Amino acid sequence: MKFKLLMLLILSLIITNVQAQKVDFEEYALENGLHVILHQDNTAPVVTVAVSYHVGAKDEDPERTGFAHFFEHLLFEGTKNIERGKWFEIVSSNGGSNNATTNDDRTYYYEVFPSNNVELGLWMESERLLHPVINQIGVDTQNEVVKEEKRLRVDNSPYGKFLENIKKNMFKKHPYRWTTIGEMEHLDAATLEEFQAFNKKFYVPNNAVLVVAGDIDPTEVKQMIDDYFGPIPKGAEIERSFPKEDPITETLFAKAYDPNIQIPAIMAAYRTPSFKERESYVLNMISNYLSSGKSSKLYKKIVDEKKMALQVGAINLSQEDYGTYVLFGLPLGDVSLDDLLTEIDEEIVKMQNDLISERDYEKLQNKFENQFVNSNSSIQGIAGSLANYYLLYGDTNLINSEIDIYRSITREEIKDVANKYLKPNQRLILEYLPETKE
Repeated sequence: MKFKLLMLLILSLIITNVQAQKVDFEEYALENGLHVILHQDNTAPVVTVAVSYHVGAKDEDPERTGFAHFFEHLLFEGTKNIERGKWFEIVSSNGGSNNATTNDDRTYYYEVFPSNNVELGLWMESERLLHPVINQIGVDTQNEVVKEEKRLRVDNSPYGKFLENIKKNMFKKHPYRWTTIGEMEHLDAATLEEFQAFNKKFYVPNNAVLVVAGDIDPTEVKQMIDDYFGPIPKGAEIERSFPKEDPITETLFAKAYDPNIQIPAIMAAYRTPSFKERESYVLNMISNYLSSGKSSKLYKKIVDEKKMALQVGAINLSQEDYGTYVLFGLPLGDVSLDDLLTEIDEEIVKMQNDLISERDYEKLQNKFENQFVNSNSSIQGIAGSLANYYLLYGDTNLINSEIDIYRSITREEIKDVANKYLKPNQRLILEYLPETKE
């Protein structure tokens, strides 16, 4: 009883803290279709300027994979008014930092500046949108950069191709079947005109969201946005129609080989819903329950107590159109992959048959409360969340209300979702094995 009262007290304190962390924002659209989100926070003289484009690996031609990730690099090459190779120098010399990321659904660019340089950030992002220089020297330069990144992060990285092998076995029709980094031969074969056409189609104001967050004067920033982004022409409307996958009705089996590993791995992957669906939130809770920290069910049982694995876990890789739920384990000693999977499955069956304990449920709620607070603890984090929630979820206010979804999930829902999606006949079993010279 004392423990339960203590947990309730802690939870109430966290909820109070979360409520105090409400993120205020203003959003509107320019005539050219660019969506704008402003968040004012004058507690520190810092500002983040970010632009997210609704283009990722899934928007590519199957014979030209890797284009979206390639553009993450290419659009730093230079513009009509920013000399080639000077982008990072301009940012750093003005006290800033910047970066970009790409996934299957979107591409995100951002700068962090002292707030007195907010106009510089807006000008640079408007230049990237309006005046990018896409020529052969830039394409050739970034081609080598991407190849080196692939060698470092994928080809020569232990377990670097596990996701690639899961995707190509889980998806047969949808473009999630290829990797974000793509195939290098596709990039080698592409013409300059193809790169220019990709830019013209996707990097347009009506396919983007601009976020300005931090120590700003909204009235002044709105005028800057009008000046720099208002004149940019609207692009043609983008039509998307991705094929639907057939349901998985019997267990799929596959093997993959990696020359960079000595210890094999077993993986069980399930196709799951979009991150916009409530069930995806439930699956996030399930993965935390199973493998978040050393007190989690899988780690405590299989790694700590039975000493059958070096590592074990569960990940909900949810995306805009589909998700992939992955259970994995690396065996210890002579433990077989089959025995390890059997142990993992036992924990899934327990969830399917019985409600998780009230104590475990409270721990889960506390974890998601903490994650929510941490995600809104920095201006940079807030900017990224605002962009994602608008662009991919269609609801910017999820930055404040998403935690309510987690709070409302019940133990019964956790059991029901585990039964619905984590069925043995609806999964891929992948043996990820060391590649020998033979």
